[in-house]
Amino acid sequence: MSTAPALDQRRLLDVQALDTQLTKVAHQRRSHPSLATLTELAGRAEDLRRSSVLAESVVNDHRRAVAKAEADVEQVRERARRDQGRLDSGAFNAKDSVAVIAELEQLARRQGVLEDVEIEVMEQLETAEGELAAIRDQIAAIESQVTAATAERDAAFTDLDAQLTDLAARREVAATGIDAGLLALYEKVRAGNGGLAVLGLRGTRTEPLQLDLSLSEVSAIKGAAKDQVLRDEENGYILVRLDD
Repeated sequence: MSTAPALDQRRLLDVQALDTQLTKVAHQRRSHPSLATLTELAGRAEDLRRSSVLAESVVNDHRRAVAKAEADVEQVRERARRDQGRLDSGAFNAKDSVAVIAELEQLARRQGVLEDVEIEVMEQLETAEGELAAIRDQIAAIESQVTAATAERDAAFTDLDAQLTDLAARREVAATGIDAGLLALYEKVRAGNGGLAVLGLRGTRTEPLQLDLSLSEVSAIKGAAKDQVLRDEENGYILVRLDD
């Protein structure tokens, strides 16, 4: 495109300003700090959930060990009670009584060993349950942080989405009626230059981005008709004259 109404060219600056704002707000939405916080919390929660599964398995193993130790102790106690009862009732002769007394002594020693094992596995269970409880407390704390971060994100998104809606409506109004060919050129240049397509031109000075215009560009600018669409040679920016 070589020409377009001068007024339409100036209106492109408004469109550009609104597009720049839209890009800025969209970036704020994509990069809101709450999103990184939620991602971090999700990773930590997943790690803790895996740790919780392992800790639960350890606790269950220790509970089975405690149950077995208790059963072993009770079995020895029951046998000792039975032998002691029969001994007390006089069911044995002198020779058998000596043998039973020896067995009771052996059972007492066995019971002591088993009770030591029982105490040890109970302590191990207590430690494992404490570790599991600590993990669950951490999970609960993270869930609370997730709730807070989610609320922060939702509130921010509500505000940013409202801004985007408002800016998009204003952008549509600003672009309405502008020469279709000029708009198409604008979109093409904008896509190729990271979102920036139009620069204001005062004399030979561009804004907001200052370009180092060549002598041939300066000469062309000075001799251009009002409706001629000016572009810089290096990046193809549309240069909109603000002096007229």
